[in-house]
Amino acid sequence: MTGDIRILNTGALLELSRRMRAINEEAVRSSMHRRIRRAAEPLRNDLQRTVRSLPIRSTGAAGRGGPSPTTRPLRATIAAAIRLSVRTTGNPGARVWIDRAALPPDLRGMPKVMNTGRIRHPVYGNRRRWATQTTTPLWWEQTIRRHRPRMEREVERILGDIRRRID
Repeated sequence: MTGDIRILNTGALLELSRRMRAINEEAVRSSMHRRIRRAAEPLRNDLQRTVRSLPIRSTGAAGRGGPSPTTRPLRATIAAAIRLSVRTTGNPGARVWIDRAALPPDLRGMPKVMNTGRIRHPVYGNRRRWATQTTTPLWWEQTIRRHRPRMEREVERILGDIRRRID
């Protein structure tokens, strides 16, 4: 994609992570981990829903085309590769990304291409004939922008709760 999107307040998270390690409070750490994951899951789910419903339109001749020569659905394959990870040590925070290793080799660059809004590809693998299709540009960034304020508020609330528990 255009880069990993990370929702974190590194200073506060790092300081809190150090304090939790110092008191060795595993219950607090697991609670923080679970709550940050719960705060980020709606973003991952919305990204998956968005990519599954992205309209892909052809700019070619109307009525031409046909079924895909492959059996795998493009949007569902990309949606299944969207991952969420949470860390409470080292570089703490939540990270949502597309796991390129979970995609077939010929689709590893497709999420980035789809995010540009213009998909150019050979017609049924024929490299002498190319087609251009369009989709909603910047769908990844727009979806994240909608969720960012909510996630930042939630993480701030979680950090406040954890600080009160360990003080």
